[in-house]
Amino acid sequence: MIRNLVLATSVAALTAGAAVEAPPPTAAPPAQPPANHIDVLVLKQLDSLDITPSPRCTDDVFIRRITLDMCGTIPKPWDARTFLMNKKPAKRRHVVEQLFKSPHFAEYWAMKWCDTLRVKAEFPSKLWPNAVQAYHRWLRDAVRDNMPYDDFARALLTSSGSNFRVAPVNFYRAVKTRTPASISDAVALTFMGSRTDGWPETQRDGMAQFFSLVGYKGTAEWKEEIVFYDLPRAIATNSPVQARFPDGKEVTIDVGTDPRQVYADWLLGPDNPYFAKSIVNRLWFWLLGRGLVHEADDMRPDNPPSNPELLDWLAAELVTHDYDLRHIYRLILNSNTYQLSSVPNPGTSDDGSHFSYYPVRRLDAEVLIDAINQLAWSGESYSSEIPEPFTFIPSQHRAITLGDGSITSPFLDMFGRPPRDTGLLSERDLNPSDTQRLHLLNSSHIQRKLERSGALKRLIKKTKQPSGIVNQVYMTVLSRPPTDAEKDIALAYLGKGRGNRLPATLDLTWALINSKEFLYRH
Repeated sequence: MIRNLVLATSVAALTAGAAVEAPPPTAAPPAQPPANHIDVLVLKQLDSLDITPSPRCTDDVFIRRITLDMCGTIPKPWDARTFLMNKKPAKRRHVVEQLFKSPHFAEYWAMKWCDTLRVKAEFPSKLWPNAVQAYHRWLRDAVRDNMPYDDFARALLTSSGSNFRVAPVNFYRAVKTRTPASISDAVALTFMGSRTDGWPETQRDGMAQFFSLVGYKGTAEWKEEIVFYDLPRAIATNSPVQARFPDGKEVTIDVGTDPRQVYADWLLGPDNPYFAKSIVNRLWFWLLGRGLVHEADDMRPDNPPSNPELLDWLAAELVTHDYDLRHIYRLILNSNTYQLSSVPNPGTSDDGSHFSYYPVRRLDAEVLIDAINQLAWSGESYSSEIPEPFTFIPSQHRAITLGDGSITSPFLDMFGRPPRDTGLLSERDLNPSDTQRLHLLNSSHIQRKLERSGALKRLIKKTKQPSGIVNQVYMTVLSRPPTDAEKDIALAYLGKGRGNRLPATLDLTWALINSKEFLYRH
């Protein structure tokens, strides 16, 4: 196999830079008029900086990009082929609406929320398996049902009850320590996009008071815990809570009023300067790889947005549309800004912060292993031996469906899956390493998946002509047909099989898996 891979490097070299360094395989569509106000505001800034945006991406790039960004999966080859054959002008908008209905959409975005909310059975969160299952199911259902974001936040901030039966209360359990200060830090990071370590002490202490009466008590059921507003403690002290909102306004909260409710009312007010801006900035980061405020969870006065007018407009749109996050998804995904090519114009001075091109970035660890398994009709072993009871996941489950951050695999660890210890976006590591390259190129793990692949064997059995095999492999792996040059190289290599095309087809597939075009969003 090592020898075959050395021979296959000619194919890998051909595709290695296709996504980010060479022109796309088909002609780019002509420049488009602004699709919505996002484009107006982005183009206004680019014009002021004398930056020319890249052309619109091709259809083959778009169908792969949109499926990855919305559902965390690569397109099935027949879906990609159907989209490419569709000549209707509104087909891109249509596929966005179709992907909202996919179960993978809810699974993938629940995974992102699990990262943010530190959903993990084992330390430091100590949610434990039953609570993790309830929490993950609630998050997935909230995404699937398009729960308004203000309702979503209010449920997490103000719910009381059993961690098994009232899933949102686990927000107060997934913190490093159950002190008011630690809870306050988690609230600010999650719902304000702010890191409190840079706040003045009076501001941090004042906000922590809103969470000074969060109580916890166990039950007779194993690992069950009740989270509640500790009214008995409030009555015992008979003292009102003196708290301070992050904007500096002080408030006195009488005994009998849950301070969490008071904070939530302030946070979710339509004129709040933090709440809506924080989530639209996160969505922009999740879809385009970089926030309007960078880093996306470090919003502070001395870290201004790259396009303040755009951030303000998106936040206002969210509030006006009753905190419907899918409205923001639609605005971003249907904009020409999102649909630009990933290849910067020659000589552009844009460092990526002004979005004159689509930012290239490596696939998430979970998305990458799911894509490889989809190609090979294979599965992966996921388990967690702690805490008890031991947890083992059936191999056919996608990695994006793993609700518990304690359940992992060597592959996920190697490729930067976040440990879910802090909730910071930077916990996810998308930087490539030599270890990752060697694993993809020369590991028995990947070799066994491809050698045992029923998909490749079925392809060769059903497709008699070598050209058909090459076309199908490219559509399956890269969601596009090969260029003429790629086809010539691949056919020449398949011709060396002397009747047995399986080893050469395996090599071709493996080479394409190692290409930048497969490993990166582009």
